[in-house]
Amino acid sequence: MSEQQPLWSPSEETLRTAPLARFIVWCSERYSIGFEDYDAFHSWSIEQRGDFWSAVWDFCGVKGDKGDVYLDDDGEMLAARFFPHARLNFAENLLAGSGADAKTSDALVFWGEDKVKDRWSWERLQGEVSRLQQAYRALGIGRGDRIAAMMPNMPETIACMLAAASIGAIWSSCSPDFGEQGVLDRFGQIGPKLFITCDGYWYNGKLQDVSAKVDAVSKTLGVPVLVVPYAGSQDKNAAPLAKTLSDGRALADFLAPFAARTVEFEPLPFSHPLYILFSSGTTGVPKCIVHSAGGTLLQHVKEHRLHCGIEPGENLFYFTTCGWMMWNWLVSGLAVGATLCLYDGSPFAPDGNILFDYAEQERFAVFGTSAKYIDAVRKSGIVPAQSHDLSTLRLVTSTGSPLSPEGFSFVYQGIKNDVHLASISGGTDIVSCFVLGNPLKPVWRGEIQGPGLGLAVDVWNDEGQPVRGEKGELVCTKAFPSMPLMFWNDPDGQKYRAAYFERFDNIWCHGDFAEWTSHGGIVIHGRSDATLNPGGVRIGTAEIYNQVEQMDEIAEAICIGQDWDEDVRVVLFVRLADGLMLDDRLTREIKARIRAGASPRHVPAKIIQVADIPRTKSGKIVELAVRDIVHNRPVRNREALANPDALELFANVAELRN
Repeated sequence: MSEQQPLWSPSEETLRTAPLARFIVWCSERYSIGFEDYDAFHSWSIEQRGDFWSAVWDFCGVKGDKGDVYLDDDGEMLAARFFPHARLNFAENLLAGSGADAKTSDALVFWGEDKVKDRWSWERLQGEVSRLQQAYRALGIGRGDRIAAMMPNMPETIACMLAAASIGAIWSSCSPDFGEQGVLDRFGQIGPKLFITCDGYWYNGKLQDVSAKVDAVSKTLGVPVLVVPYAGSQDKNAAPLAKTLSDGRALADFLAPFAARTVEFEPLPFSHPLYILFSSGTTGVPKCIVHSAGGTLLQHVKEHRLHCGIEPGENLFYFTTCGWMMWNWLVSGLAVGATLCLYDGSPFAPDGNILFDYAEQERFAVFGTSAKYIDAVRKSGIVPAQSHDLSTLRLVTSTGSPLSPEGFSFVYQGIKNDVHLASISGGTDIVSCFVLGNPLKPVWRGEIQGPGLGLAVDVWNDEGQPVRGEKGELVCTKAFPSMPLMFWNDPDGQKYRAAYFERFDNIWCHGDFAEWTSHGGIVIHGRSDATLNPGGVRIGTAEIYNQVEQMDEIAEAICIGQDWDEDVRVVLFVRLADGLMLDDRLTREIKARIRAGASPRHVPAKIIQVADIPRTKSGKIVELAVRDIVHNRPVRNREALANPDALELFANVAELRN
């Protein structure tokens, strides 16, 4: 397809009937403003943020008392307060999405690889939340207390979270593949009153034992442990583990005294803490990022209902673990009445097709995943467009790292040719997206469609000036509801300010190296702290990955800048396809590909083959950790990595000494 043509354009029907289109008309009538196009509407949404977010509240049916002040903002981002007089409950809003048929309609569908399947009706979900709520209160858990969970992405995890939110407790989670120290680095900072875990989990067809880890973590945390059955899908598996712990309870025993009844929802301030999420922790102990109930809810319903166009009853899927903010994002889909399709385990077990089997069988409307997964499917030879019926699939979303132009093309050639592809980007810091999809605009190859409504996103140069047609820092110039409340254990806010407001005064600097496109879209070139500076020119690592990862010979790559001869030289490490070795011919081809597709400045000074590339639990490659190893600096938190042993492959590499 020509680069001058979009990969996808909305139909005339979509332009009339999509929830976003209806919302624009609704706002136009409500505020007596004629919006000549979407861009004019976006401008209004950031100029009149109080009215805009009030409109989102009403249009999306948020339950609660909105109050009569929508935004108290004197221009100081950290002092701005959205809905300062509002009262709401996050769990009430998520459990309100069932409609009239709560007994038979699905709230949750679950696949644990090919080992476990389950379905929860809305009625079952509400009943479990009720029983858990009563059990929490009997344990003395209440408003502001923390509940920490090391759990798979399964229905019980969502029920446990909703029960916490219903009483004003604060939820924090990670996935069960975290090591002991990784769990303690997170939960040890926040002082939970209850630790929830599974009895084991499946990965790539193998049962993974967690008993030793749970025992060690529970002794250090010194709190009651709730053990949820999963490994064998029967409570008999949870009971033995619970009995080995000094204060362990199997889920069945924990809930036995309580019958399901109407869930009680405690009305709470808009800014009441809901979640504690953690930074990746690859450069030190993870930061504990506290998010509000109101800000999270409002931002998520905006993204789900308007940017994703999700209608009640549609099936929403995101491939995520409970240690990635996309789990929190996925769960909020309940608030718009979606059925959540949950998956836990390897996305390629047992034969590489399981997620597309799932999409076909459950008739997904939305399929969310990572750019790395799309690239892996492309290189595997799997062509779902030929092997699966994906007729109900209307939206594919991708995040975690920049989706390459080739990834865009593959979605349309290999998955579905008439799907809306939304590359999205934001992060744990805002538990949502700064830039994402737009059902009313075309999709251009390699581009994120644009900024989120209500978000004053821009790209600034080093002098703090907005730029077009050149790379710079992704910033947000006005306050927004899903800004973190604070960092835990940061009483004076110093760490919070240093994380986002140190670069530019009173401006959120997100740490992404970005560029506006001629279509009004955004390209993310990588993380700012991982950009390369050969000869003083900033280069985004994604620009190099976009070239080399097109090559069939290269399975994966990671690029860093090495301090050398009073400058910085570009070093590219490559993991090759099985059985291949890096020789002079392939090295020349890689360099030629980068020179032609990017620029001569992007061409690495060194290209080195490695057997593995370190990544976080959510699959992101860790350029900073590799850079530290190459420069003989310590990596302070290897527990944050899925494969920490891979770091040793980058230590004392002979080729980097000359």
